[in-house]
Amino acid sequence: MNGDDVARRVRGNLAAVRERIAAACRTAGRDPADVRLVGVTKYVSASLAGLLLEAGCTDLAESRPQSLWAKAAALAGHGPPPRWHLVGHLQRNKIRRTLPLTTLLHSLDSLRLLEALEQEAAAAGIVRDALVEVNLAGDPGRTGLMEADVAAVIEAAATTPHVRIVGLMGMAAVPVDADAGAAARRQFGRLRAVRDDLAARLPAAAGVVELSMGMSGDFEEAILEGATLVRVGSALWEGVGDGVGG
Repeated sequence: MNGDDVARRVRGNLAAVRERIAAACRTAGRDPADVRLVGVTKYVSASLAGLLLEAGCTDLAESRPQSLWAKAAALAGHGPPPRWHLVGHLQRNKIRRTLPLTTLLHSLDSLRLLEALEQEAAAAGIVRDALVEVNLAGDPGRTGLMEADVAAVIEAAATTPHVRIVGLMGMAAVPVDADAGAAARRQFGRLRAVRDDLAARLPAAAGVVELSMGMSGDFEEAILEGATLVRVGSALWEGVGDGVGG
């Protein structure tokens, strides 16, 4: 496959994903403009990420800070400027280099991380948005905060002027013996309920409106349950041959 063919395939995949988003929104009675597509570029080269950017997907995501650093450098000055999202775990020793590059952190998962983010953002003179990652499975072996611990982080963020909590993020953990779509919808619906409960009882949660949920295999279910951001990787890279994931 030559370069032009690859670019056409990326454009076609992007159009297909956007149509799937629009179809899910029609089913849910929602405006497609209310759902932001975040293109996950992990496992693909910077050149492929650049093709996705040129095709019009300006929200790009990485799960590892080091990969985000490398791709941000490679795509600096490359067509439209990307808005970088970090969707994976962020260690405190990588905050200083990562924070200036990101538009949105999807994986705030502790008070300690919130405090470290505030310290670095204040030192850099910037304000950054973040999502609290919620452990939808309730499994201590998975990343994210347990539901009972989310409120404390939301309230603490009311005193961090350089870090704003704007929503929640979650990943569906689908049992192997269950209907995947129905199980995913239940968990995404639970995340929406957590957000709505926080908004109803915590003044500090007034700005917690975003829901980052849904990946290539279940973003339609996520949209039906109120997702405002969907993190799509492999569906954007089908037939391209450089990578998968997300």
